[in-house]
Amino acid sequence: MSELINNSQNRKDLLKHMILQLHEGVAPEAVRSRMIDLLTKIPYGEVVEVEQELISEGLPESEVLRLCDIHSQALEGHIDLSGMRIVAPGHPVDTFKRENRELEKVVKQLHELFADAGTVLSGAGEEGYINTVKDLFNKLMDVDKHYRRKENLLFPFLEKYGITGPPKVMWGKHDETRDLLKNAINALGMPGEVTPAMMKTRVELHLEPAIKAITGMIMKEEEILFPMTLDKLTETDWYEIYRQTNEIGYCLYDPDVTWKPHGSETFVETSAEEGTISLPSGKFTSEELLAILNTLPVDITFVDRNDKVSYFSQGKERIFDRNRAILGRDVRMCHPPSSVHIVDRIVSDFKSGKADSAPFWIQKGDRFIHIEYFALRNEKGDYLGTMEMTQDLTEKRKLSGDQRLLTYNK
Repeated sequence: MSELINNSQNRKDLLKHMILQLHEGVAPEAVRSRMIDLLTKIPYGEVVEVEQELISEGLPESEVLRLCDIHSQALEGHIDLSGMRIVAPGHPVDTFKRENRELEKVVKQLHELFADAGTVLSGAGEEGYINTVKDLFNKLMDVDKHYRRKENLLFPFLEKYGITGPPKVMWGKHDETRDLLKNAINALGMPGEVTPAMMKTRVELHLEPAIKAITGMIMKEEEILFPMTLDKLTETDWYEIYRQTNEIGYCLYDPDVTWKPHGSETFVETSAEEGTISLPSGKFTSEELLAILNTLPVDITFVDRNDKVSYFSQGKERIFDRNRAILGRDVRMCHPPSSVHIVDRIVSDFKSGKADSAPFWIQKGDRFIHIEYFALRNEKGDYLGTMEMTQDLTEKRKLSGDQRLLTYNK
């Protein structure tokens, strides 16, 4: 048997044969058991090659997609990662992995909540419990940005190197996961009293499948996709992915380091930071604009016309915390479930033209905070998005009389 295990072509032929057995209806557990017995370890690249060969030989992508979970589960823990490259902090793969760790934390919290569901619901804590679970699933929805970075930044480079089948299969799994998450959110929004038995049913039918899809994808990424891409892509490829990552945003994690590829002095940054922005009433550089926005005594957040958070200012003393993990996120996912209906109404009224602003003010400890949302429109009146402007007015409310002499507060 050793000649089978140690020969790459034989290993791949065996894996392909077993996947085809699954396709033909052989019981998954029987195939899984044989895989584990015969394929003690299989290099990550061979799994990708087998999927590519199966698709090239005519097995429909939809069928490879259907079998993907079964053969991935069978191989979990049996893939040889000894040759995988180690990457520096801030590298796109490092960021993907750190996002996975954050997703796992949310999954752990959900499992703990599911375990306590009977006790909590029996104690009439239904509303708070459901809102907590819903809030955690809202966080899991952030995985969409993680997947979009793979689909729009990483997969095109794999296709450039002739690896087309596996990315298509993985993209299909992304879409399945998105649908499962939407089903889970919908199940959590069902009206009526929730009993422990009802919650158990919802967990089994809707919530747990979404969680399993996310954790299953983490395994596929870290044991197959990332090692293979590190072998295939050049530093130039990774740098291009790194440069464009901010445009899509991050999933539950905001990198706190800057990554520079080896030989970074050969990479010339040609971003808009060097350009001039011209407007009808004047112009300034990107650096000057950044300084202006961050110096204004207000916090600004911009939500685009598709309801995605697209920008936030970074003043020295923000009132509400923001980090780049919210970029590209649906604005509804940035608010607790109890206030989502308010967000929906504001955005709907802005889009319809029913309103142009929505002011609020709150007492935050000993601070008086003014929050106002503004509809942004072009000269034709078309809706462009929503701007949230938050300002601490505590000290300004105390002003009286005049101040005509120049003084500075240090």
